[in-house]
Amino acid sequence: MPTYRTFKQHLDPSCKPKRILALDGGGIRGLLTAGLLRRMEDILRARAGGDPAFRLSDYFDLIGGTSTGSIIAAGLSLGMTAEEVRNSYFTLGEATFKRSLLRIGAIRQKYDAENVANALKDLFKDRTLASGDFKTGLMVMSKRLDTGSPWPLSNNPDARYFKQRENSTTIPNGEYPLWKVVRASTAAPYFFAPEKIVIKTGDSKRDLKGVVGEFVDGGVSTANNPSLALVLMATIKGYAFNWEMGPEQLLVVSLGTGRKSLDAGMSEGLNATSLAHAMRALSSVMDDCGELVETTMQWLSQSPTAREIDRELGKVEPATGGAARLSYLRYNVSFKADWFREYLDLDWPEADVTALAAMDEPKNMPKLDQVGIAAGMKLMKEEHFPAAFDLA
Repeated sequence: MPTYRTFKQHLDPSCKPKRILALDGGGIRGLLTAGLLRRMEDILRARAGGDPAFRLSDYFDLIGGTSTGSIIAAGLSLGMTAEEVRNSYFTLGEATFKRSLLRIGAIRQKYDAENVANALKDLFKDRTLASGDFKTGLMVMSKRLDTGSPWPLSNNPDARYFKQRENSTTIPNGEYPLWKVVRASTAAPYFFAPEKIVIKTGDSKRDLKGVVGEFVDGGVSTANNPSLALVLMATIKGYAFNWEMGPEQLLVVSLGTGRKSLDAGMSEGLNATSLAHAMRALSSVMDDCGELVETTMQWLSQSPTAREIDRELGKVEPATGGAARLSYLRYNVSFKADWFREYLDLDWPEADVTALAAMDEPKNMPKLDQVGIAAGMKLMKEEHFPAAFDLA
């Protein structure tokens, strides 16, 4: 059986090569990701010699997620199995998306954020980002709404704001409660209230006021698919990971929660109102960000799973005359009946497939579970994972 890296070795840039797992946002559709994870865990366990104690945290040196992906990422980084993640999702889904006639979404958020907070507290207890039982690196993507800045938070002890600094009233990131950081990443506007995190404590002697940040879903940024954000975190000096790039030095595995059709059609009736146009435009911007991240990741990498971005670009490859900067695997499904038939061998009615795109429908969980399992078996191949990244 292989000897697995310690937490310190996972983050140490001298322990090479490095492997990153990136998990998209998507609400209840995270259950689809859980199915992909089970297939990947089976493949990588076999590659590691069949050790029944193997976890994805043994293979990946950094696991990051946005929104629902942050819940999964945090669980995996603590050593949860893919099956444990799946089981937790059924519990979280029912607890989180409880409808109430008192909440219609226009005046008050559609769901009670306290239900999410309580579920995450039950899952992560009193852990902080500095807790000693992390098995590997973790990044949680959120958006600080009051300053308009994306906040990728990690458990890297070398990060600039992770520890207490001399003469500073800023609360170290390492002291942030894990449940609160994840809750911030899942605070999707309209669905849930923002999460408040104390950034600085007040100091009356120095006439310094306290600062509280208001955080919302990390998907309200360019990183609902956090794969590029994770590459930047791992390789830009300011984040203090300092990992090396190269197709045999850095592997990124990216898991989606399903792609809905981007064809919105022409505006008619209520869909032609200014509010409807504004909401469609905002949704379109988020979709564009997702497409740009995938395009950029393919442009940087060598990838056996690259998909056709559009009819003009086709499958994007590294810049002309340039070399791949990393290895990249991307797995996702498209919520279209013909796609389900062609790639998953699932002959489902178009209406049933389209309905799965909802982010807040617990009744979809059994079908999403089925789709995730089918996608794992049909799309994910053992030979996709480069031998250069096998556990030593």
